[in-house]
Amino acid sequence: MLLVLVLLLLFGHPVRAAAMAASALSLLSVRGLPLATLVLLRLAVTAVGVAGGIAIAGRRAGAIALAQAALALSAGIDVLTYLTPFAPNNRAPGDTPFYVTATLLYHGGWMLYLRYSKRVRRTFE
Repeated sequence: MLLVLVLLLLFGHPVRAAAMAASALSLLSVRGLPLATLVLLRLAVTAVGVAGGIAIAGRRAGAIALAQAALALSAGIDVLTYLTPFAPNNRAPGDTPFYVTATLLYHGGWMLYLRYSKRVRRTFE
């Protein structure tokens, strides 16, 4: 399970960030600075996630704390993206609460795993 998290942090989140940035590029002239700021924040959060993934893979000290910070930041930027009108989306009206709930469950689940998993504890103690 820890390997799955590492793969998500190293590959899944960057692919998602790249897809978001690519779809936002054509709208930068229309939506301006708020969208550019959101894209830059997403890229910075993704970089923290990649650092967390590398730290876990290398069994570095502080890797779990860094991964938890990356997950918290990722949840925050996801919720910000869902709740603001700046980012392009194709969600149906009224679906935003479901997306927010799903992202909080996803990130919260990984946070709980990092906090309470015996596997994580054995690997990093």
